[in-house]
Amino acid sequence: MAKPDWPALTLTEEAKPSRSMNSQISRTTCTHKMAESNKGKVVLVGAGPGDVGLLTLNGKQWLQKADVILYDHLVNPEMVRFTQKSTEMVYVGKKEGFASMEQEQINDLLIRKACEGKIVIRLKGGDPFLFGRGGEEIQAVQKAGIPFIIVPGVSSVTGVAAYAGIPLTHRHLSSTLSIITGSNEKKKGDIHIDWEKIAARSGTLVFLMGARKLPLIVEKLMKFGKNPDTPIAVVQWGTTARQKTWTGTLGTIVEISAKDKILPPALTIIGEVVNLKPSIEWYDHLPLFGKTVVVTRKGDQAESMIDRLRELGAEPFFFPVIETIAPDDWSPLDNALNNLSQYQGLIFTSVNGVRFFAERLKAIEQDIRELKGIRVFTIGPKTAEAVRDLGIRVDVVPENFVAESLIKNIGKENIKGTRFLIPRATIARETLPEQL
Repeated sequence: MAKPDWPALTLTEEAKPSRSMNSQISRTTCTHKMAESNKGKVVLVGAGPGDVGLLTLNGKQWLQKADVILYDHLVNPEMVRFTQKSTEMVYVGKKEGFASMEQEQINDLLIRKACEGKIVIRLKGGDPFLFGRGGEEIQAVQKAGIPFIIVPGVSSVTGVAAYAGIPLTHRHLSSTLSIITGSNEKKKGDIHIDWEKIAARSGTLVFLMGARKLPLIVEKLMKFGKNPDTPIAVVQWGTTARQKTWTGTLGTIVEISAKDKILPPALTIIGEVVNLKPSIEWYDHLPLFGKTVVVTRKGDQAESMIDRLRELGAEPFFFPVIETIAPDDWSPLDNALNNLSQYQGLIFTSVNGVRFFAERLKAIEQDIRELKGIRVFTIGPKTAEAVRDLGIRVDVVPENFVAESLIKNIGKENIKGTRFLIPRATIARETLPEQL
């Protein structure tokens, strides 16, 4: 299943790169005092390598406060569930071969939004200070006098390697680690690094953004003395349900890559530590690895399901299809709550029903003492748990979490003349009231 993208994935008119926009925004400046008085600031947040579970707690808290988020292509769209509904999302690209905002335009947009008194999040994949141009962006923000905060992220270097089961260092195999960008071109078709020095290093080499340059990387390393039998691994879409790893040697990996058409995003790991993968790999063996599961429950009730899916190796995608809102008129429920003595049974079909019931009970200045003598039935253990949290005893919870199962349980009793109160959603099935 293809992963859906975040809102505003196509560049908006405001975000589209253009010379006219660049010259216009460049004139937008504000002082530190102006931004501070408006409470505007820029927060540079590392989103981690892919798995939303690798977003730091600090990063999540800033997403929850954001007025505006400028995000890159590789940021996991599931993070949208941490934002407010009113948060403005601006996609700035950074996908190879597709339209992206120029770096100067991104800098100017950060400044302009902060000058409007907004909390502006610059959300970047991995760690923004590791080949992420985070330093450039913060320099521009600092120069404009805008307050800023930096929230580090889990780098793709460490995160992807760990999910692939490859330790980057090992006291018996590698005591050094070199991290190299594969996109630093001095001239077209080459990478601006000292290949002779890199090839001479005995520890682990990690290349970021080097999938398309893999033949060049391999050629240069072997040309300057790297053994063709040196182990190598290429990990694509690391830490996500699409993770795939190819292993080989410097002498064989180019042929493997050409055959399987390995494309970005991918991390390249070179060194003896690659040979440890078969004994350490774990993520690929989780029961739901490779599966993307759409979770349609509303935000505050989806967390436990999302966490469990992630533990099993699935990549949850949060896509709520129902929003629970209060009714326009509370009088039918309020009338029932003011006359609870007329009911002998109370049925809750969902956690939301329990929540609204408790809120209205409090709103009309009643409490659970009014439930004395009323039997309480629930559908599902989560609903029962919510009822018990109110200090109310649950009399019946059916084995199967559907109305038919509850009716079967109730049917074992003599309920002739029993009046049931059922606080529920307007879109609920009619099975329960009809069969009662």
